[in-house]
Amino acid sequence: MAGAARLCKSGAQLCILLAVVASTLEKLAFDAAQAARIGWFFSQKMLAARFSRPVPPPPHVRGRTMPDRQRLLADTRRLIEMDWENIAAGLYAPPEDLRGSPLEGLRRAVDFFADLPATDARRHSGPEAARLPEADPERYPAYYRRKFHFQSDGYLSEASAERYDYQVEVLFGGAAAPMRRQALVPLREALQGRTQARLLDVACGTGAFLREIKRNYPRLSVAGLDLSAPYLGVAARRLTEWSRVELVEGTAEAMPFGDAEFDVVTCVYLFHELPPRVRQTVAAEIARVLKPGGRLILVDSLQTGDEPDYDAMLDYFPVAVHEPYYASYIRTDLDQLFAPALQPHSRALAYFSKIVSYRRGAEGGAN
Repeated sequence: MAGAARLCKSGAQLCILLAVVASTLEKLAFDAAQAARIGWFFSQKMLAARFSRPVPPPPHVRGRTMPDRQRLLADTRRLIEMDWENIAAGLYAPPEDLRGSPLEGLRRAVDFFADLPATDARRHSGPEAARLPEADPERYPAYYRRKFHFQSDGYLSEASAERYDYQVEVLFGGAAAPMRRQALVPLREALQGRTQARLLDVACGTGAFLREIKRNYPRLSVAGLDLSAPYLGVAARRLTEWSRVELVEGTAEAMPFGDAEFDVVTCVYLFHELPPRVRQTVAAEIARVLKPGGRLILVDSLQTGDEPDYDAMLDYFPVAVHEPYYASYIRTDLDQLFAPALQPHSRALAYFSKIVSYRRGAEGGAN
């Protein structure tokens, strides 16, 4: 008996040791992959800045200190460490960032830099260069008929849809996907105990976040709403391997869904691109389609005061990349915007983003 006990003990110790080694190797692989990924995108961010003419800061930004490259990289590394801690805790699956073909990454880089001269020319042209006069005013609201980030075709072409995610990763030096993944933390909590939940992703775009959701919750019923048919086309291809996926073309301010239809609504980087009055309408629509006790999970830019060292950069950002409604967004009280139907539940910061969740009360009011 004693020999058997010693053998079992030795076996248990070996299992623990192997688990520690496996975890260490997994962490090393994750760190190496993410370092390569950040290096790839951040170097292109620096190269794009070198090939572009700087936009002079407006008077209210001049003379104020902004985070330098070392600070941005340090904060990006902290984001990556946060990402790993969540993965190690089992809150969501490891990313698939580097599973694509290197040649595909190179092709997208070439496409990005080929489009850069036109983007930079718009940055230094008048206001008309950032508008989309060819967009159908009967189909698209005025605020949407713009070339956000000065990107070619705004959100209304297949070329823009194919290029968009790469542009955003370069803009944030490879931090966009890990920032977006932080929404999976409150999502896990929101889905606990909901065996037949339905989720709506408002302004789902190319489906990048919906893909992360389905990778982690393959049997979850999800719907994606977006106003861009080309972007929804990319989303459909991204989500083709899963069932229980519905993609709908429509506006966030008049959602084609019934009252109290969803248990969870997610919204990633939409509200800073909405005019103030439209923000209010969309907030009301989100509350309308949420079930009592349902959860809103919102990911968007930092706001003034969230990280004081970034405040000057936040004020400069809408000028540098054409975000016409961003200046009002960063000073918007989000809690007040969603009150009284939705009440604050959680809040976290992740590099240039904030992740907040709200709960709809039993009758749509306070909890």
